Amino acid sequence: MDAPEFKELRSDDNDPLFDKTNMLRKDFPSDFRQIRYFTLLIVQSAPSEIKELNLLEQQISEVIKNGVKHGNHCDLNKKVTVWYSFSPTHAHVIVQDEGEGFKDLEKWNEFNRKRLSCLHNQDYEQLADYVSFKTKESDAQDGGNALFAALEYWNGGFVYNGKRNAVAMLKRFGNKH
Repeated sequence: MDAPEFKELRSDDNDPLFDKTNMLRKDFPSDFRQIRYFTLLIVQSAPSEIKELNLLEQQISEVIKNGVKHGNHCDLNKKVTVWYSFSPTHAHVIVQDEGEGFKDLEKWNEFNRKRLSCLHNQDYEQLADYVSFKTKESDAQDGGNALFAALEYWNGGFVYNGKRNAVAMLKRFGNKH
């Protein structure tokens, strides 16, 4: 069995995914109760062939939730800004909050590396230590699962800016016949 491919979270202000040319933009208050509504406003402009049984909506919603909850701490005076562009072949989204940024990115990468190693080696006993990623700011609902899924879903890239308070994501869709 080959070793698993490890996709790291990374930050790079110069990544081409941060190019906002020809992208639409929406600003939202950090109101946790309205996240689904905000997400639907964005996803409604996506072509039907890429909506994939609501996976696109779910993935965008999770990133907005992280910005509202972890970045802006649900402060209604702070906003989350979303840039987006959709076509039948791609979904390109950038989400930025007004927070301090994802300070534990390296710790998350190390955690995920160990989690994937346990899975690869079928070490299910040790895997129990790597079910959810927690920081001192985490609450009972936090576990890092949205990031695990995001790295798989956004196959064209998932990268933070230098401050780590914005993330740019690209999903490429294959030809559907």
